[in-house]
Amino acid sequence: MAHPPEIGAIVSVRRGPLSVGDHVQLRGPKGALHTITLEPGGSFHTHKGQIFHDDLIGQPEGSIATSDRGSAYLALRPLLADFVLSMSRGAAIIYPKDSAQIVSLADIHPGHHVLEAGVGSGALSLAILSTLGSEGTLTSIERREEFADIARANVETFHGGEVAGWSIEVGDFQDLVTAHPEGSADRVVLDMLAPWECVDAVSHVLIPGGVLAVYVATVTQLSRVVEAVRASGRFTNPESLEVLLRPWHVEGLAVRPEHRMIGHTGFLMTARALAPGVELPETKRRVAKPEYSDDDVEAWTPGATGQRHASDKKIRKTVRKAQDRASKSAKDSPVTGQ
Repeated sequence: MAHPPEIGAIVSVRRGPLSVGDHVQLRGPKGALHTITLEPGGSFHTHKGQIFHDDLIGQPEGSIATSDRGSAYLALRPLLADFVLSMSRGAAIIYPKDSAQIVSLADIHPGHHVLEAGVGSGALSLAILSTLGSEGTLTSIERREEFADIARANVETFHGGEVAGWSIEVGDFQDLVTAHPEGSADRVVLDMLAPWECVDAVSHVLIPGGVLAVYVATVTQLSRVVEAVRASGRFTNPESLEVLLRPWHVEGLAVRPEHRMIGHTGFLMTARALAPGVELPETKRRVAKPEYSDDDVEAWTPGATGQRHASDKKIRKTVRKAQDRASKSAKDSPVTGQ
């Protein structure tokens, strides 16, 4: 008989009958989604009636729950993407389409040590942790303590408790990373306002051949960070892209793009670290590089990196909500609960 993992292990993989503490996504008659946490005697109220948790507990995943007014709801455990889109947010999240691309292009594998800066609400942290396995580690650096609290609560909610191999450090990336041994990170992912200011710090901690991945929202930020990486002479020539997601409607012979798509959310830039003292060979370009100065680059970015902040009251409310959900998830979890 298999023994449950110890507290602190990654325990997000749940299978078998739905049980107390499970997050369950209910899909309504018109496709509306509702996420609930199962608890004995609990109920969920909708305008189409009341659904009782006890009717779901012990049922196989993929069962139908019927409200007391006769409406049918499909019950499934939410996927990571479903959880990310419904979790508490203190800062804007990296959407699943982008986090999947970051994990792929940064070539994050089990056993890697990844350094992440700008943890936000924990969406990218969840995606990275799902890839690292039991041997990998993730260190997340966040400047704002309240955002770190929200991210920690969201990750622990999804995993049903603390996650081994993951730590959060609160403070400025450039200050904190100097305490990390030189060449101690296999991958570095930056999701911050001014990543070009951190290129030297990244060079200190990233191993030769390691991947730097940067996620930014605007073209002005993209231009500036790309030129900073090039000017450092410590990386391969950066590659940049954005991910556009267009769903399709498929019903019989009626096959067409959906009327709505998930368009621009951000830009992703990647580059690899060179060995110390190595100079990157010049490559031919079809178009001559335009002449510009540091002043030109500065003029390209004023005001463009301005950040909108939620009110302190809203942040405190979000922290409480995320922590309450995490506490409830850990308490009711069949692995970490009593």
